[in-house]
Amino acid sequence: MINGYDNEFEFVKSLNRKHIYELNPMFREFIEDLYGIVNEQYMITCWKNKLPQKTDIFIKINNQIKGISIKKGIKNSVHVERITDFIHFLIENKIDRKNIISYLKYHYADGTTNGKGNYRLSIEEYKNNNQQSIDELNKQLNNKKILNKAIDRFILKGNNSKYYIDAIIYGEVNDFIWILKDNIRKIILSKTNIYSTSVHFGPIICQPKNRCLNNNTKYEKERFCIQLKWYSLNDDIIEFRNNKIIENNKSKMPI
Repeated sequence: MINGYDNEFEFVKSLNRKHIYELNPMFREFIEDLYGIVNEQYMITCWKNKLPQKTDIFIKINNQIKGISIKKGIKNSVHVERITDFIHFLIENKIDRKNIISYLKYHYADGTTNGKGNYRLSIEEYKNNNQQSIDELNKQLNNKKILNKAIDRFILKGNNSKYYIDAIIYGEVNDFIWILKDNIRKIILSKTNIYSTSVHFGPIICQPKNRCLNNNTKYEKERFCIQLKWYSLNDDIIEFRNNKIIENNKSKMPI
């Protein structure tokens, strides 16, 4: 199975130095959705982003550059950062102190807020006695104002770039779907009221990069990073696209 890094290069190879008319129907539909109707004689320039940012590849047509994030698989990691940076983000956005403490205890699950406890619980064990505090934290995190800032930080722009992505592609070059930037926001905001036993921002689950329950020194440093995963990314894109088709069909029906 192709890995994510190689998958990005496959998209570059499929697009770079191709005229619009040379694209297969799936790529052509994507380009037209991304840019609008374009002259089929235009040539595409496409390249890999060398920086660790949300944009994986750039597409340039007629001097217009678009940034694309590419995902695949079933456990889509959309963001990783140090827990100290994440806590600073929560403080900046006025998350209650008790909820910040709740997150730290959820994150480390060892009875401490700094990861220095002696006994580490699995997430299932931790939830058995702490679900109420997780629910209270989720209620505040899924406030629309907080969620919009989370979308920018974790999905659309990140914390190390000035620029937003223009779309997410999910899949591989021979079978993929996509969603444009504004619709990404719509999807996430439409799921503010979904229930999850985990800490979450809409459909996006927040967790340690590695709980390291066996104290493996190789992965110990990953306990001090948070990871955001959009497990339902594929399904959410398909649901949104299907709903859009239904809405368009309804609008065409005679009154």
